[in-house]
Amino acid sequence: MTQRLANKVCIITGSGGSMGRAAALRFAAEGARIVGCDMNGGMEAETRRQVTEAGGRMVSHEPCNLSDPAQCTSLAAFAMAQYGQIDVLYNNAAGGRFAWVDQLSVEDWRATFVEELDLVFFMCQAAWPHLKARGGSIINCASMSAKIGVRVLPQVAHGTAKAGVIGMTKQLAVEGGPYQIRVNTVSPGLIDTNKTRPLIDNAPWRTAMVDKIMLGRPGQPDEVAMAALFLASDEASFITGADIAIDGGATAW
Repeated sequence: MTQRLANKVCIITGSGGSMGRAAALRFAAEGARIVGCDMNGGMEAETRRQVTEAGGRMVSHEPCNLSDPAQCTSLAAFAMAQYGQIDVLYNNAAGGRFAWVDQLSVEDWRATFVEELDLVFFMCQAAWPHLKARGGSIINCASMSAKIGVRVLPQVAHGTAKAGVIGMTKQLAVEGGPYQIRVNTVSPGLIDTNKTRPLIDNAPWRTAMVDKIMLGRPGQPDEVAMAALFLASDEASFITGADIAIDGGATAW
């Protein structure tokens, strides 16, 4: 362990899922004190167990519905009560709805914006006054879907919402600059997670997706966590308003 996040308090949303758990484990291994949250209490408890057994420090505020601004405020207050500071906010949590444009309901369109865009804004707003007090880093999870269309994925709502995350991030970087708040995005491509595995196991779908990936394989959750770790650390002290593509080259051609 190199302790790249020593003395930092990091909120990681959606820390019960594949990418959130990988980030919690990776950040904790680098010395961070983790504040996790998830809608699924059982999965969150498992992440906390793994972090603790590995020698890390983690507390959880769950179940936590981040589509409710009051619960976002509560999460930030919980982090302050537990550790007295917030240094990093990793907005990893998301939950979109997928359907082709002529089959997408108004309800699913609007729900995707709540579950992928609103909750990022609500958490940024909740953590903002605490970050203003000492500076810090916000990492928002966008997606390659914000940048390209995908023939085999009905992502019209998801891609639009994630494009909104990138746009929001650039404005927050401007507003956070005077307070030394850095705001960046990571944009994963096809990552092998609990949610995507059923699709990856579908041979025709996998072939169509992997053909677009220069490195010829799906990514792993820890590969996303490593990029987020860099942005959370002081090594990225002059990086803000940026987006890091973690997609094996899929959006480069």
